[in-house]
Amino acid sequence: MSSFTTTTTPTPSRTLCADLSRCEPGTHVRLQGWVHRRRTLSTVTFLVLRDRSGLAQVVLRPADDQDVPTEETTVEVVGTVTPNPQAPGGVEVTAPVVTALTEPAATPPVELWRPTLTSGLATLLDHAPVTWRHPARRAAWEIAAASLRGFRTTLDADGFTEIHTPKLVESATESGANVFGVDYFGRPAFLAQSPQFYKQQLVGVFERVYEIGPVFRAEPHDTVRHLAEYVSLDVELGFIRDHRDVLAVLREVLAGMADAVREYAGPAVERLGVDVPAVPEQIPVIHFADALALVGAPDDEPDLAPEHERALGEWALSEHGSDFLAVEGYPMAKRPFYTHPQPDDLRWSNSFDVLFRGLELVTGGQRLHRPSEYHHAIRARGQDPAAYAAYLHAFEHGMPPHGGFAIGLERWTSRITRAANVREVTLFPRDLHRLTP
Repeated sequence: MSSFTTTTTPTPSRTLCADLSRCEPGTHVRLQGWVHRRRTLSTVTFLVLRDRSGLAQVVLRPADDQDVPTEETTVEVVGTVTPNPQAPGGVEVTAPVVTALTEPAATPPVELWRPTLTSGLATLLDHAPVTWRHPARRAAWEIAAASLRGFRTTLDADGFTEIHTPKLVESATESGANVFGVDYFGRPAFLAQSPQFYKQQLVGVFERVYEIGPVFRAEPHDTVRHLAEYVSLDVELGFIRDHRDVLAVLREVLAGMADAVREYAGPAVERLGVDVPAVPEQIPVIHFADALALVGAPDDEPDLAPEHERALGEWALSEHGSDFLAVEGYPMAKRPFYTHPQPDDLRWSNSFDVLFRGLELVTGGQRLHRPSEYHHAIRARGQDPAAYAAYLHAFEHGMPPHGGFAIGLERWTSRITRAANVREVTLFPRDLHRLTP
C-alpha cells in the first residue's frame, strides 16, 4: 500500500499596508482593502490599495494577465514585496494575484483618491458612508477616537467608574422647551438632554463617575456650532471643596485627551496638519464680571455672546499663552437650579465655562447637595419639588458635596482640526434639516 503527500504553499496571513515597509524584500504577502486608485499606462498598471492603516502600491504588468477592478471595489492582493523608493513606504507589491471580494463598486460620489476633497459640505454629508473613506475625512474621526481613549484612560486611572444612564426619561433635565418628546408605550417621555440627574445620583454610589453617550437638544439652532444630537463626555465627582476642584480634574482630562491624540492619532494629525493644544498646568481663570468688562459688554449681560468668547480666547492666548480659558461665576439666573451659588455673593454661581480657542467647550461647576437647598431652589423658580421626587430621593439619603462637567466631543474635535463647521467632524450629524443618512 502506497501513500502520497501533497505539498502546497500556505497562504500568508494578512499584512496591513502600513506594515509593508517592514517586510523583507522578496516576502510573499497578502493585502486586503479597497482599490483606492488605478492608473493604466502603456506598459504597466499601478493599483493603489487602501486599508485601515494607509496605502500600498501594487504593480501589474501585461504578463500578469490581471483585470483591475473598479475603484472602491474590495479586493485581496497576493504578491511579492519589492523595493521602490518612489512607492509609499519605499516598497511595492509585484507579480500580484488580484481577487475581487465583491461585485464591481459603483463610481463614488467624490474622487476619493484626490489628496483633498473640494465638494461642498452638503455633498459630503449626503454621501457620508462613502465620503468618510477619504483619508483626510477619516483623520478627523481618528482624532476623536483617540480623544475618547484619553478621556477614559485618564479617569480610569483617577478612580472613576464608567456608567451608562437612560436616554429615555420621564421629565426634562433642565427645561421642557428643549426636549424631544416620544411615545413610550402610550405614555409621554423624552430623549435625555443630559445624564445630569443620574450621574449626580450615582455619585452617592461610586463617588466618581463618567459617561460617554449621546444627548439630545431640541433647540432650533441652525449654526456651525450646534447639533440636535451630539456625544457628551460627562464627569461627576464627590467630596469636593468647590468648583475649582472640578476644574482641576477637567484640566487633567483635557491634558490626557490631548496626549492621547498625539500618541494614538499621530498619522491623522500629520495628515491634517493640525496643531494639538498644549494644556497649561493651570487653566487661566477669569470671573464672569471681569470677562464682561474685558470685552466691553454691559455689566448686566446674562451670558457671553460668540463674539465675546472669541475676544476672550484671543486675550487668553496673548496674555497667558493658553488655548484654554475658564470663565467662572456665571449669574445664578442663567444656570440650572442645581447649581451651587457663590457663597460670598449669591448673584453669582460656583460654575464655569471653559473656552477652547474662542469657543465654549465645557460647562461645569459645583452642585447643590443638601435636600433643603434643592427645595428652596426649585420653589424659587416657581416649580414644585414634588415634580423632581425621583431625582431628590438620593439627596434625602445623604449626598456629598459634588460637582462635574460635560465636554462636547464634536466641538473638541472641531477646535483641534479647526473645522469651520462642527458637522465636518460628526459622523452622521443630526440638525434642523438632516435625519439621514
